[in-house]
Amino acid sequence: MLKLQRLLADQGMYDGRFDGRYGRAVERAVTDFQMESGVYGDPWGVYGPATRRALEG
Repeated sequence: MLKLQRLLADQGMYDGRFDGRYGRAVERAVTDFQMESGVYGDPWGVYGPATRRALEG
């Protein structure tokens, strides 16, 4: 989860602690990323395959 937190921070979506936890702040950041990037292959707030491809790509 640290990698996810860093990737979200690099996109300006996450400014919380880098603690490796998938808490509410990370879930909100994932949702924000999905909405702004047009990722619809995963449920909101879920770091699934479609979101991972979009964020890491």
